[in-house]
Amino acid sequence: MAAFPSTPYSAKLRAPFGVVGIRTRDEAIAAIDYLPHAARELAPRDHLAAAACAQITRYLADPDFVFNLPLQPSGTDFQRRVWACIAAIPRGGTRAYGELARELGSSARPVGQACGANPFPLVIPCHRVVSAVGIGGFAHHAAGFHVAVKRWLLAHERGDRR
Repeated sequence: MAAFPSTPYSAKLRAPFGVVGIRTRDEAIAAIDYLPHAARELAPRDHLAAAACAQITRYLADPDFVFNLPLQPSGTDFQRRVWACIAAIPRGGTRAYGELARELGSSARPVGQACGANPFPLVIPCHRVVSAVGIGGFAHHAAGFHVAVKRWLLAHERGDRR
C-alpha cells in the first residue's frame, strides 16, 4: 500500500493491531502503511508526522475522530472516485465492493483493486468496504495480518473493543 516505497518512514506508531508507518513528502502525507507487531516504533521526524501520529492516536481512542491531514495527490481518476465513495462511508458502516461498483458504473474487481491501492488507510477508511458474503480482503491480501487489521478496525468502529 505504500505510495513511495523507497521513501523512509517519517514515523512509526504502535497500535493495538501492529504498527502504523507514516511517510511524509512535500508537506503532505504520502502514505500510511500497516506494519506487523515486530516493526520498531520511530519517533516523528517532522511536524506533519507528529500531527499524523497525534490524529491516529485520537482515532484509536475514539473511532468518531475525524482526520484532518493534507494528503499527497495520488491515484488514477477512477481510484480517486472510489476513494471519495469510501470516505463517505460513516463510522461503523460498511459497503460491499459490488455496491460501490454499481454506484461508479464499474465492477467489483476494479473497486477492490482501488481499495488495495489506497495509500491513506484510516484517513480514507477502505476497511469499511466488504465482500457481499463476508469481510473480504484488505490491502491486496485475502487472509493473514492485513485482514486481521481490517477485523480490528471494524470492531473498533462498532465499539466492540471497549
